[in-house]
Amino acid sequence: MSGREPPAGTSSSDGASSAAAFVPSARWGGAGHVVDLGGPVHWVDFGGPDQIDRPPVVLVHGLGGSHLNWVTVAPALARQSRVFAIDLAGFGLTPTAGRSASVQANTQLLDRFLRRVVARPAVLVGNSMGGMISMLQTDAQPDTVAGLVLVDPSVPQTLRMLDRQVALGFAVMALPIVGARLSRRIRNRTPARVAVQQVVNLCFADPGRMPPEVFEAGVALAEYRARLPDEEAAFIVAARSLLRVVQDRNGYEALMRRITVPVLLVHGSHDRLVARAAADAVAANNPHWSYTVFDGAGHTPQLEVPELFLAETLGWLDRSVLPVRPTDGDPTRTPDGRN
Repeated sequence: MSGREPPAGTSSSDGASSAAAFVPSARWGGAGHVVDLGGPVHWVDFGGPDQIDRPPVVLVHGLGGSHLNWVTVAPALARQSRVFAIDLAGFGLTPTAGRSASVQANTQLLDRFLRRVVARPAVLVGNSMGGMISMLQTDAQPDTVAGLVLVDPSVPQTLRMLDRQVALGFAVMALPIVGARLSRRIRNRTPARVAVQQVVNLCFADPGRMPPEVFEAGVALAEYRARLPDEEAAFIVAARSLLRVVQDRNGYEALMRRITVPVLLVHGSHDRLVARAAADAVAANNPHWSYTVFDGAGHTPQLEVPELFLAETLGWLDRSVLPVRPTDGDPTRTPDGRN
């Protein structure tokens, strides 16, 4: 791969989806593509050098997020590495198309994307649910991963750590039938602009830091997604599967300890969705990981304090991941040995 050419097997004009033609991140240098991975998957190529000693970077968004969660940092990352951003099934511009939006199903989708599109071990940069999926992928298929940057990842929390509003929201979603109906009713009555602002208020310590152009792109994407079927159902499925993973505290913590690739854990000190105390506990249990807290930032520091995020991430990449460590497996092969 070189320049801005899409990898083999992808298309920017796939007749199965119009998503590639609508790329809110285009103003940040993103080129949209759609690839068939058991259904259409939208991803964004931010370009960057394809050097054999510098692993590509794959950006993995969180619950309710999309490739837009990375536009403030992707161009700078692409000055040093090839950068991809994926929309997981049921989010962004990737429809469910009959697929599950659970974290387990989207981990399998990420694996197919890494093997078919990226085609060599990558650094996974995952925010929130994307951090969880990145860890699940690393544990299951370590030959596809050169390193991990976990950005406020979804990790176990005690009841005392939980923000009251966040805890109530997840409790409602966990209710069978009622949770989905209530969430759908709220969504249908909430204009896209208001809904995006509510997310900003929840995810930012200081909502005034939200770049206006990113906010407007988010509104356009929300309006686009409002026309898609089963949007709310995908969110509920993903949220419930996420809760099941974090509730298996012992199993999840054991998974983290099995990770052997270099890991950078970064966290906002004022994160309302995943308390800093939870990140502190993860860092204490994994002392070989690098750990940084961004004072005064919330759940999405890559959007809220992009300069600090880039300084930490780029420095860590140079110290800990480069040059690429050799791997025993062929990341272009599936578990059954097929390309």
